[in-house]
Amino acid sequence: METPSEENQDQRQDKRGCFECCIKCLGGVPYASLVATILCFSGVALFCGCGHVALTGTVTILETYFSTVTEDHAMLTEVIQLMQYVIYGIASFFFLYGIILLAEGFYTTSAVKELHSEFKTTICGRCISGMFVFLTYILGVAWLGVFGFSAVPVFLFYNMWSTCAAMKSPMANLTNDSICVDVRQYGIIPWNATPGKACGNTLGQICNTSEFYLSYHLYIVACAGAGATVIALIHFLMILSANWAYLKDASQMHAYQDIKMKEERELQDITSRSKECLNSYT
Repeated sequence: METPSEENQDQRQDKRGCFECCIKCLGGVPYASLVATILCFSGVALFCGCGHVALTGTVTILETYFSTVTEDHAMLTEVIQLMQYVIYGIASFFFLYGIILLAEGFYTTSAVKELHSEFKTTICGRCISGMFVFLTYILGVAWLGVFGFSAVPVFLFYNMWSTCAAMKSPMANLTNDSICVDVRQYGIIPWNATPGKACGNTLGQICNTSEFYLSYHLYIVACAGAGATVIALIHFLMILSANWAYLKDASQMHAYQDIKMKEERELQDITSRSKECLNSYT
């Protein structure tokens, strides 16, 4: 039978083994890729979700106050519906792409490289990492354009909001009917749209509606989400570039080790042959 001291010692060894295993597992987590993935998912979710709802509210405001004839804004409605479908595609694509980049980050950590170091030094591994670098760079440039495009509705809604604020201000010595917002000048609806602009009390009603208030703030959040996605892609680009540089150095080191081992074997063969020749002469 084991004594109590021996049992306590076994328990301490088991706890130490579990602790070392946990430390090893935590050491294999790619924290940089994990942070970039969370930031990317958050930015894409904010952009897609808020942008989709804001576009719906924008259509409601245009149909109610600026373009009462359906034929005048039929093309705009189709474009907005197409943009909403594009938003679905963006959300699905970046969900999969983020998971792939996170898996690539897990694969290139030190804990995994110890198990698969030979595969990581192959040309296939370097080509895959280089492809991710190129694709992430292209997506980053594209999202810069999306970020700039998402700032346009924020600017338009801010103009309407500031106009309503100026109309309500007691310092403004203007009549309500002299303050108008004409969305036709932005190219949103054609010039023959009826009425095409909102003045006075109608403009005040628009600014007091829940659709305007909600759409304005959702556009701001969507723009912030696009900016967060750009930052996440830049973070991913730095991580992938570092991984590609590691693979390149690892391949060169692997080739150097192969040459070194080959030379050592040749040297051993020459040494053994020389010893055999000496033994034969003696």
